Amino acid sequence: MKRTLLILTVILSAFIGATLGILFTIRYLDVTPSYLSIEEHQKSKSVNYKGDTSFTTFPSAAGLNFEVAAQLITPAVVHIRTIYGPGNFSLNPLERSSNPEAQSTGSGVVISDDGFIVTNYHVIEEANSIEIVMNNNQRFFAKVVGSDPTTDLALLKVKAKGLPFVKYGNSDAITPGQWVLAVGNPFDLNSTVTAGIVSAKARNIGILHDRNNLQIESFIQTDAAVNPGNSGGALVNLKGELIGINSAIATATGAYSGYSFAIPVSLVKKIMDDLLEFGEVQRGLLGIRIEDVTADRAEKRHLDVIRGVYVSDVNKGGAAEEAGIEQGDVITAINKHLVSNMSELQEWVARNRPGQGVSVTYRRNGHEFQVKAKLKNFEGSERLKKKEVEYEMAGAVFEELGYKELTRLNLDGGVVIKKLEEGKWKKAGVREEFIITHIDKIPIDHVADLNRILELKQGGILVEGVYREGEKATYGVVW
Repeated sequence: MKRTLLILTVILSAFIGATLGILFTIRYLDVTPSYLSIEEHQKSKSVNYKGDTSFTTFPSAAGLNFEVAAQLITPAVVHIRTIYGPGNFSLNPLERSSNPEAQSTGSGVVISDDGFIVTNYHVIEEANSIEIVMNNNQRFFAKVVGSDPTTDLALLKVKAKGLPFVKYGNSDAITPGQWVLAVGNPFDLNSTVTAGIVSAKARNIGILHDRNNLQIESFIQTDAAVNPGNSGGALVNLKGELIGINSAIATATGAYSGYSFAIPVSLVKKIMDDLLEFGEVQRGLLGIRIEDVTADRAEKRHLDVIRGVYVSDVNKGGAAEEAGIEQGDVITAINKHLVSNMSELQEWVARNRPGQGVSVTYRRNGHEFQVKAKLKNFEGSERLKKKEVEYEMAGAVFEELGYKELTRLNLDGGVVIKKLEEGKWKKAGVREEFIITHIDKIPIDHVADLNRILELKQGGILVEGVYREGEKATYGVVW
């Protein structure tokens, strides 16, 4: 009997310990584990909505219903307010600059209940401070998890739980003529919903630029009204599923002129997972230069197809060369998905990471071939790269706080200064063993957070925290 009780006690203790461990991970780390993608996290949650969701297919033209999708999405589309230029913080109000800081606004979409938000890179580019305003007027300061100028996307994080969020849809399944809704904050008009149809897919409008020519434009074109302030907002189907992030408009005046363009969610998903797991995008490349096949080019180069992507050059040592692809070949499919132009090819390849293989179908001298190409990054490697965390900055050495210390001080997160030498921190009056909990009102959970936030800062910053003895302190640091 005693032996049985002992075994039961051990099992119960193990269960309680495992449960506490899980709760600690959720509460204190405040990150989604790297093995759990945003999409997997979404599938484990349900979107709370008490309205009529009885339809399971798209309504007919005679009975279009925009209300369900609008009510599902509006609470999860946020207003983003950014401040640019050097901060002017000082503990002495008389020393603060009277010069107003430049401000801008845009939109974002909550994609997980624990506070991950997707937006456009150009909405938060070079921002010194990012404020998130929810549909119900809740306010948070956001940190940048990562960004990718080549696709104009960025991933933000706010410290919150139980937020309304938008589930991913399938942008591959949409077709021209299908109804969609655009939700955002044009001209500071919160929670604006407009309707339109998909006008075209895989549009390249030449607005993104990259010094290495790695930009990807494969936009969904719609005629839903989108204006300045809509950038980063949601494009959804009538089921309330995210199919794109609104990014641009075709205009000669700066205002809506008939067409808007959204980044397809198929690309958004991959970029967000890369930024979450690695801090930067893992781009898989074929290593080729390409041109669209047109009727004129087909005639001039004696091609036997008039649609596809012409290989104008092959990089030495790249994935394409190793797979046997040559200059003059015409690529017609990636992973058995037909590609009619460069935008489609770039999107299908960009969904993969270095080291992953893609099936490439191409034509040469009237014959069709199919090969497997193992993608490489820009440096020619198949290895994935994780952004390195710096533990020494401006004369200070930082460390993570352990579970016991966090519990004792009743903190959700923080970074302790273990060693201090001459530099910005010491000049501001900070002492060793100071635990940084917030910078410019943004929660600091670990050293990676500190890296990301300070990377964007310039001028004066407000640093809040506590010493190990329990003394709270606030400092103004010139960064």
